[in-house]
Amino acid sequence: MRMGCLTRLGCFATLICIAIIAWLTKDQWLRRLTEHATTAAAGPVWEPLTLQGAERTRKMLDRLSKPSGPVFGNLSGGDVASYVYQSLAKQLPPSADSIEAAVIGDRLYIRASVRLQDLGGTSVLGPLAGMLGDRERMQFGGTFHVVRPQLAEYQVKDIKIRDLSIPSAMIPRILHQTERGSRPDGLSPDGLPIVVPGYLGDVRISNGHMTLYRTAPQ
Repeated sequence: MRMGCLTRLGCFATLICIAIIAWLTKDQWLRRLTEHATTAAAGPVWEPLTLQGAERTRKMLDRLSKPSGPVFGNLSGGDVASYVYQSLAKQLPPSADSIEAAVIGDRLYIRASVRLQDLGGTSVLGPLAGMLGDRERMQFGGTFHVVRPQLAEYQVKDIKIRDLSIPSAMIPRILHQTERGSRPDGLSPDGLPIVVPGYLGDVRISNGHMTLYRTAPQ
């Protein structure tokens, strides 16, 4: 009986100590909780496509090309999107403006304001076109895949127009509607071609950034 009482007293004393420590350090853990909640509420960081971002990507690729350079480099989604837009511009709707990019999970998202007529209107979107205006916010989400030396693809995994998610079966039809010029061999049905340096071996997306890898020396 006495041991049980002592055990309960010991547990109670431990709880009192924990409460005192928590009170004395409340400024630290409350600040961390607030910062975490603010970051979660803020959501992804959308970046505009800029010449400066494209230049940062070019400089990184230049460093990867050197035998004594790094084997990989990290960049923001906006920087990489600014660079690859030179290739994607030929595949995106010509009316696209206000273009932004963000890394969300393991995908690079690109969004822009577009004229729906560039997507084929009712001939491609069907009844969905009647629910939308002449110009809407369109969002692509996808990953990168190096098809062969000097050719990669931005493989589109999901598309949203305003708040409407497009069925995955419709994605190739929408992409083909905006294509101009011949389509390279080996591309996925939902892929957009991107010209890349021959030494670029892989592109991975995670933790809010993109990592470019050079090919292993032969």
